[in-house]
Amino acid sequence: MTNLAAIVADWPVAASMVAVVTAQGLRAGRRRGALNEALHEVRRPLQAIALATGQGPAELPRIESSVQLATAALEQLDREINGEAAKGTPDLLAVRPLLESAVGRWKSRANMVGDSLALRWLAGEAFVRGDRSWLAQALDNLIVNAIEHGGPSIVVEAQLRGDRLRVSVADSGRALRPESRLESPADVVSRLLGRRRHGHGLGVVRRVAAEHDGRFVLRCSEQGSLAVLELPLAGAGAELAA
Repeated sequence: MTNLAAIVADWPVAASMVAVVTAQGLRAGRRRGALNEALHEVRRPLQAIALATGQGPAELPRIESSVQLATAALEQLDREINGEAAKGTPDLLAVRPLLESAVGRWKSRANMVGDSLALRWLAGEAFVRGDRSWLAQALDNLIVNAIEHGGPSIVVEAQLRGDRLRVSVADSGRALRPESRLESPADVVSRLLGRRRHGHGLGVVRRVAAEHDGRFVLRCSEQGSLAVLELPLAGAGAELAA
């Protein structure tokens, strides 16, 4: 009975210690996840730069946009390591140039594996309020996810749904991939890097959607996948005049 009494008496202390260790582990896990996301976003534009290098003067705008994304990702990594900086005021952004730039950055990557990548813009002059580099990161990750995991026909589409902008990325399914794709340099590299993938790209999309009061949905089937990012529209007229 004495031992039982001692155990009962020590139980609150033991429970507190378990709670502290668990909380520390959760914080460490979240920290590691945030750092891995930041590293992922540094690698992504560097890959786009490597694909565009040596392809002629026409690729210079795409290289420049990728350099800007890499710089923003490095700044994000710096914040994760050294402390979060205060958030700035969100910008009023025209989405069409962002989406056209993202599609342009990854056309070479799609062509290397025999995919087609097309943009359908059906949203008129759509503006959202947010962070330019974060939104560009989200769009890049949606497109690259479809190239790496989807089927050979990829369509990026933007349309209005009430007071929201709906950006979707649809592919035709892995079953339609040609066997020759397995031997393409881009796919070989993707398979070699696959051991290190942990879904950070889609995690970035979910975070960006949450930060911009939006919504992200991913649906997958044998016939292909559909990724949808919805963002609230901003009143462009009054804000641009101000």
